[in-house]
Amino acid sequence: MKRSILPQQMLTYRYLLRAHIGPFVFSLGTLMFLFLLQFVMKFIDQLIGKGLSAWIIIELIALSLAWMVVLAVPMAVLVATLMGFGELSSRNEITAMKASGMSIYTMLAPIIVAATVVALVLVWFNNYVLPEANHQAKTLMIDIRKKKPTLNLVPGLFSQDIGGYSILVRKTFEKTNDLEGITLYDYTNPNTNVVITAERGRISFSPDYRKIIMDLEQGEIHELDLQKMSSYRKLQFRTHRIVMNAEGFEFERSSEGTFSRGDRELSAQAMGAIVDSLHKAKKELEDQMQKAIVDDMDHAIKGTVSTNPFLGFGSQQPGGAQVFKARSMAAYVTNELSRIEFIDKQTDQYLVEIYKKYSIPAACIVFVLIGVPLGIMSRRGGFGAAATLSLGFFLVYWAFLIGGEKLADRNIVSPFVGMWSADIVLGLLGIYLTVRIGKETVVINWSFLNHLLPKRWRSGIQDDPEIVAGNP
Repeated sequence: MKRSILPQQMLTYRYLLRAHIGPFVFSLGTLMFLFLLQFVMKFIDQLIGKGLSAWIIIELIALSLAWMVVLAVPMAVLVATLMGFGELSSRNEITAMKASGMSIYTMLAPIIVAATVVALVLVWFNNYVLPEANHQAKTLMIDIRKKKPTLNLVPGLFSQDIGGYSILVRKTFEKTNDLEGITLYDYTNPNTNVVITAERGRISFSPDYRKIIMDLEQGEIHELDLQKMSSYRKLQFRTHRIVMNAEGFEFERSSEGTFSRGDRELSAQAMGAIVDSLHKAKKELEDQMQKAIVDDMDHAIKGTVSTNPFLGFGSQQPGGAQVFKARSMAAYVTNELSRIEFIDKQTDQYLVEIYKKYSIPAACIVFVLIGVPLGIMSRRGGFGAAATLSLGFFLVYWAFLIGGEKLADRNIVSPFVGMWSADIVLGLLGIYLTVRIGKETVVINWSFLNHLLPKRWRSGIQDDPEIVAGNP
């Protein structure tokens, strides 16, 4: 008997997996297309018409596909689960499987295993492919800005990417860095309001790429003293040069011709090493501060002057140094606590990214627990119904994820809670719904079932007038 049940069960597993492969591929392709369309719509004005080759644009889009995959795969798992089990339920095949002695947990097993495999692949992708893709995309964007500093300047729109300045240009050129119809507001001096207009101009980087140079032609400078509103002057020029800091264009100077990596450009292992070094630095600061406080208190009890090198009290006389010592100690402790707080904030930011690399893949398993009972209850296998049901859970999950990241970065909640709360809450909800759907009992008529079951399942059912299908 066991020999006949096992092959039949394996065939059922294969049938269930085949029912999900098609919807998964279809939903993944659809979601990737939507993400790609959103990306192109967002950056089309900055990429097209800037003199960039088609290959550069394609390379940038290809590198951006990595983060799209990370977001689209868990969504596709939920849509595929809803479509797969919804279609099986609409054809009463779930009822037939229960009638043959298969529980909902048995049906769930192959899908959970497949989702676990997908999650593990996504974890590997997050740690090895995504960081490199993000780094290459960042490097490519920096190279584009080095070649085309007009990239951030959209004709007809004010650009505030350069700190302290607001720039409006009427026209840019594809092949050069020339500009026409320039209006520039200079906010670098809070006591003076400066407005510069020019008919033509050219923008470029300094040789070390730390400054942005704007050479203007045929224009005027309007300057108003905000403290003395009556003080106003107007200057006309043929040529005028403005030098601005390049931080607004996100250019980062590296020591050996490479660019430093941010937290989203590192693997979990690399960030874990950084977190360990931050913990070590924090411990050293705490020990150093504790030693300084104890040393100062010890000298105060003995009535002598502290010679702690961190406090610098050795030059003060015992009779007139008490107030100075107290204020210096308070300033020293405040400074050290600020450094420790900064280290804690850095640590939380890295921990958030580490947990995110695992919590998002874990959503594949969570969405299976959600999708199976919802698919069975909905009894609809179309993409529209699955997408509608998925939308609410997508919004809840990403609200938890984004909100948790913000709260963790601000040290309101721990990074673990911030990144794993969505998986925990939706996972518990999925377990509850699965248990509820597993306890349901369905009464079916054999004559009706006989027309619905595939041939390979009919041999396992006796010729009873009624079969009660429930949780075995």
